[in-house]
Amino acid sequence: MNLTQISSTVASSGSQAVSRRKPSSSSATSSGPSKAEQREHLRKDLKVDYPFWQQNWFIGLLFLMAMGFFGLALFLFLTFDFDQGSPSSASASASASASAASSSSSHNVQVTYGTVLKLMHEKTKFRLHSHEVPYGSGSGQQSVTGFPNVDDSNSYWIVRPPPDTSAKQGDTIPDGAIIRLQHMRTRKWLHSHLHASPISGNLEVSCFGGESESDTGDYWRLLIEGSGKTWKQDQRIRLQHIDTGGYLHSHDKKYARIAGGQQEVCGVREKRADNVWLAAEGVYLPITESK
Repeated sequence: MNLTQISSTVASSGSQAVSRRKPSSSSATSSGPSKAEQREHLRKDLKVDYPFWQQNWFIGLLFLMAMGFFGLALFLFLTFDFDQGSPSSASASASASASAASSSSSHNVQVTYGTVLKLMHEKTKFRLHSHEVPYGSGSGQQSVTGFPNVDDSNSYWIVRPPPDTSAKQGDTIPDGAIIRLQHMRTRKWLHSHLHASPISGNLEVSCFGGESESDTGDYWRLLIEGSGKTWKQDQRIRLQHIDTGGYLHSHDKKYARIAGGQQEVCGVREKRADNVWLAAEGVYLPITESK
């Protein structure tokens, strides 16, 4: 075999080998699905179709809890409404009756000598008040004001008779009687004179003297409004100063500095709506039985 024949034989063999390999590659490609397709098939095989209630169990749980709370609230509402409705109404009625009785009884409580009380200004509801703060003008004596709060101990006054009378502790106080009011904390007397009051320029009202020091500047005449013959709690009264003729008076003119928020107390010589007072909180001594 010459060289030409050998070359021809080799070429023919190579061509056949190539032709055999190509179909092999093509058949491998078409023999099965690709990897992507295999993954998709696997995903579909693994997917499980659960029932609706299993897929949405959390929403169902919330719904059941909400229904439970609603049912409990409805039960409690109905229980309190029907089971306790009548006692509540009875209690409210009893409370109203007690309040009415208390209000009625306060009108019957007598103010006696020795009683410790607060005087409330009818129009503004402020309490007659004093403290160890002197006026910066006028007499320079201990100031007297109207105080807005109910629970201040500097608003307590002791009702006393004048020293030259036969009245004693526990006696009732008739209309027209002359009385003195002693400030419980400082032991000084409610006082007035011709000095001008700091804000309005009316008659100054102050606290003056002490246990063993008192004069006619501390005397006030009790004037009961209406048909009452003796002084009682919550009864409308006026107090008229003996020396000056001025009525114990207050108004909504307030101090801005030393007694900030407290209103002026003074004396005026005319009867006005602003000089009406009532006996309010206090310790009311019982009436002393005459022998």
